Amino acid sequence: YMNRHKVGLALGAFAGLVHIVWEFLIFLGWAQPLMDFVTNLHSLNNLYTVEPFNLGQAVGLIVLASIVGYIVGFVFATIFNKFHK
Repeated sequence: YMNRHKVGLALGAFAGLVHIVWEFLIFLGWAQPLMDFVTNLHSLNNLYTVEPFNLGQAVGLIVLASIVGYIVGFVFATIFNKFHK
């Protein structure tokens, strides 16, 4: 049995943390070179340009990612519990 709230919190926290790291990379000016490197490894041209750091956008992204992560974790645990009774 999975506690739906705890799984939601764990996945929400992880999603938020990943996006905090991404925003920190943008703040440092390292996001564009990293994105260019990763897309090049996949034999792709990078069509996107990273915009300058914006604190309001950063907070919005982190909050939204955390909420969506919580919902996905909650739904996953609910489905898991239905199949493993």
